[in-house]
Amino acid sequence: MTSSKIYDCLIVGGGIAGLQAAIQLGRYSVHQVLVIDAGYGRSTLCRQYHNLLGFPEGVSGEELRSRGRRQAESYGVEFILARVTSAVKLEGRFQVSTSSGDKYTAKTLLLATGVLDRFPEVPGMIPTLGLSVYVCPDCDGYEIQGRKTVLMGAGRPGAEMALLLAERTRELTYINHERSDVAPQLLQQMAERGIRYEEGEIAEVQQSEGDIRSVMLKDGRSFAAERGFIAFGGNEVHSGLAAQLGATLSGNRHVETDPRTKQTSVPGVWAAGDLGLHAEQVSVAMGEGSIAAIWIHKALRPCYNQLNGGDAEDDS
Repeated sequence: MTSSKIYDCLIVGGGIAGLQAAIQLGRYSVHQVLVIDAGYGRSTLCRQYHNLLGFPEGVSGEELRSRGRRQAESYGVEFILARVTSAVKLEGRFQVSTSSGDKYTAKTLLLATGVLDRFPEVPGMIPTLGLSVYVCPDCDGYEIQGRKTVLMGAGRPGAEMALLLAERTRELTYINHERSDVAPQLLQQMAERGIRYEEGEIAEVQQSEGDIRSVMLKDGRSFAAERGFIAFGGNEVHSGLAAQLGATLSGNRHVETDPRTKQTSVPGVWAAGDLGLHAEQVSVAMGEGSIAAIWIHKALRPCYNQLNGGDAEDDS
């Protein structure tokens, strides 16, 4: 099915950046906005964010998404649960297709498709994410302060993460799940920092209501833990749609954007959140979503920009 409706903005991705952009655009009260969300991503996996203003007790990604969707819908933003498989530019418009064959068209496009962390399908892992097992040292290094911590990872990415985390705790074990090569200098640095290094395939993360208790290896060894981290490298950057449209990608496949506007190298296409080159934090994704939405509004309402001298320094 091809929708005959032409939206002002189509947002691909209903995570934190996409939702914040949808709220901002909805509050202008003049735009037809559609969010197409696959329903799965980093924020759906995180059981608790601890570093957000106003949530000292923590808040889950699912709760943030639920609140954000209701808020956006109250401003008239439409939502569809689907996976976008392709995007093209046609006669000054952007058309996306979903896995079911449906097509949607818009004047502008915001890509907020994010990144998905790579980790093995180990029993007990997912229930701990964000509660006692973490992925970002900037976001959650605080949570392991002085705690017995097991880092589950692979090769160099795991070793480099271990050296960062050693600033937070003296009780740190790095388990190289894939037995990937680790450079001798990294092994030496870990030894000098008192980091225990082990190799072995992880069989299970033993946990109770999201609190990690130990990490079991397939060879029978067990490592007690109060906290955990993962660092396997090779995270999946969902930049395929941007590449289809011809947007410039960095060497690590994140999408390059104008630092001021968040517009990509393709006029009419913006990118926000973990898809872009930035510190991968929820608060940053929110800010980028808002910035992108403000500039999308300017593109859609040129008279607004002209009234403000064509500059956005003080007009938001």
